[in-house]
Amino acid sequence: MRFVVALGGNALLRRGEPMTADNQRANIRVATEQIARIVDGNQLVIAHGNGPQVGLLSLQAAAYTPVSPYPLDVLGAETEGMIGYMIEQELGNLLPVEKPFATLLTQVEVDANDPAFEHPSKPIGPVYSREEAERLAKEKGWAIAPDGEYFRRVVASPRPRRIFEIRPIQWLLEKDVIVICAGGGGIPTMYAADGSLRGIEAVIDKDLCSALLAEQLSSDLLVIATDVAAACIDWGKPTQKSIAHAHPDALEKLGFAAGSMGPKVQAACEFARNTGKVAVIGALADIEEIVAGRAGTRISTASHGIAYR
Repeated sequence: MRFVVALGGNALLRRGEPMTADNQRANIRVATEQIARIVDGNQLVIAHGNGPQVGLLSLQAAAYTPVSPYPLDVLGAETEGMIGYMIEQELGNLLPVEKPFATLLTQVEVDANDPAFEHPSKPIGPVYSREEAERLAKEKGWAIAPDGEYFRRVVASPRPRRIFEIRPIQWLLEKDVIVICAGGGGIPTMYAADGSLRGIEAVIDKDLCSALLAEQLSSDLLVIATDVAAACIDWGKPTQKSIAHAHPDALEKLGFAAGSMGPKVQAACEFARNTGKVAVIGALADIEEIVAGRAGTRISTASHGIAYR
């Protein structure tokens, strides 16, 4: 079977955790220990988030005043290499030495007229208190938005239209290579008036890009791995319930928050509806159980309504 596993940026660097390389590697190790158990006999593509990581690089770049900070597309390319390297190394330490890996810098086309450019909504970087977030917004001209009890910087998040490296990814899979690609939703690019391709100051949603990737690769399963065990209703309330499985139409009616579970639900629903296959939202540490059908929230057109755990 062919799987696309999308690792969330907040799962690789957990909320409230110091943003160190050691912490990131430890969280990646949790993911790779799970992924190593589903490799045998399957083709595997790994995508990943990069919101906290690209936000950290942005802060570091802003602190170095002699030169202008690098734009978000360049920082996104940096994080693809950094996170891909760690995933390759940690997974390679668990699998036979002859198993090949490849990390691909992945350019993704977006539409210059996408309405998302008028309404920044994609959270990047670390979380802040309201007071600190408002101070940074004033100093740096950022847009900010709530993220649970905290606040984060938000930027434009245009929809992915085309993955330029889809053919090389396909070729590598046919050679039994584990491919790490589309990190952070890919590097956002668009065509200029003169026909040249250029990067833009935006972040593509990782989950929507992973869904497009899985669809274009004819994946049998899309796994969206995050820092919670399932999609839930009444999150954080005494009435909270985990969703076991759902039809896309029923799940979308629940109205999940745009800054957290919303994009994951949207991506899972789009993949299930467009392909007739299954998408699952669940915890990083449950990937083996997710693939076995025993964990996470399963979204499929074969299901009717919503069932809870």
